[in-house]
Amino acid sequence: MLEELIRFTADEADAGHTVRDVLQKRYGVSRRLLIRAKFKGLITRNGQLVFVNEKLQAGDEIAVMVSEDAEETVAPEDMPLTIRYEDDDLMVIAKPSGLVVHPTGNHTGGTLANGVIAYWQKRGEHRRFRAVNRLDKDTSGLLIVAKNQWAHEQFSRMQQERTLHRIYQAIAEGVVETDEGKIDAPIGLAEDSFITRQVRHDGQTAVTHFRVLDRGNGMSHLELKLDTGRTHQIRVHMSSMGHPLAGDDLYGGSREYIGRQALHASRLSFIHPRSGISLELTEPLPADMSHLAATFFTK
Repeated sequence: MLEELIRFTADEADAGHTVRDVLQKRYGVSRRLLIRAKFKGLITRNGQLVFVNEKLQAGDEIAVMVSEDAEETVAPEDMPLTIRYEDDDLMVIAKPSGLVVHPTGNHTGGTLANGVIAYWQKRGEHRRFRAVNRLDKDTSGLLIVAKNQWAHEQFSRMQQERTLHRIYQAIAEGVVETDEGKIDAPIGLAEDSFITRQVRHDGQTAVTHFRVLDRGNGMSHLELKLDTGRTHQIRVHMSSMGHPLAGDDLYGGSREYIGRQALHASRLSFIHPRSGISLELTEPLPADMSHLAATFFTK
């Protein structure tokens, strides 16, 4: 059985309010999660079982434990992880290109999820792998993993409210003449394909903002920000502009200078769901994209 423990500490603003109100209104614990804790787990105050209609005092330690009958099915596999940030609720990992995030039919092992599960088990932690912002296999950069269901729900809310800011860098073929702009074009599956996407009128809303960082020798270095998170969104949008990403042969790019799509998740910023502190993490370009940039752009 998988058990997740989430802790909260009541402060002066919580005093006199019920456990239910504080958990739901102050910390955003969903009704669904609260019900599961009541019937498939437990809720305690200062180590003792508590009813959710009881009132809190400042300094009370509230713990919510949620039990799941099913174990995490991802097998642990030791692998090096580049962890840029970690606390009780989340971790941010710098994912290298070529690494699949979660097991699929074609990649049953050797994924980031396998490595994270192994890392947690070594620390005596038994958690379910919950990636917040999934990256394609050949896209490098920063990826958030929620360490409990509550944190995952908070990040889902941030994505809906567009307060989780994801910034990418890409190198595209051709010279993008406009210094900055917005691509607002719906994306859906291409005809007769389960993988390839395309801009189509009946697709899902997709919005990408871009800014040109550099141009030269038939290439453009871009910074891109997503309002939505459709599969292959940046790759499809840039290709639809006539500027496929270098190395992205799925969408019209050439692999002459780089062996994968030149796309890197370079920056993440968000308000931490527990502390309320603003966090911003950055990750420099990996070696292959740095080499590509040095080849085409001169300062």
